[in-house]
Amino acid sequence: MLYRVDERLIHGQVVIGWGSQLNPRRYLVVDDQLAASEWEQELYRLSLPEGVTADFVRVSDASKVVPPWQEEAQRSVLLTRDVQTMLRIAELGLLGGASVNVGGIHHAPGRTQVRSYLFLDDDDRKRLQRMEQLGVTVTARDLPDSVRVPLATLLKD
Repeated sequence: MLYRVDERLIHGQVVIGWGSQLNPRRYLVVDDQLAASEWEQELYRLSLPEGVTADFVRVSDASKVVPPWQEEAQRSVLLTRDVQTMLRIAELGLLGGASVNVGGIHHAPGRTQVRSYLFLDDDDRKRLQRMEQLGVTVTARDLPDSVRVPLATLLKD
């Protein structure tokens, strides 16, 4: 399973860039706000190839949904909009030993650029460090063919 932080969630780079390499059959979006909006979910589903599904769940439901997905052989992508949500999933004990890809956080007040596709604020840096303390490997990469940038390198920049 690919675990990815990307504020755009399901979009071209994820569906085409990552999807063509990984060929996932389903996407799990963990996002409290989106889980409550059926019409927004339908908009995201429109961008998926035929036969690929997407589920949208609240963080509080992740502990029920993620473990069965992890146990199945079916290729999947778990997406969160922000680092804070991915950390919440890690704190539930659902990501130990996993690798999280941070790949699409854009400019906003308080964020500084660490890669062309990645802007972090101080809280995000602390959250990413906390994930690694919980046994999660954190790397940045916008596309599957790009070089993985380890967290230590991101924090130096």
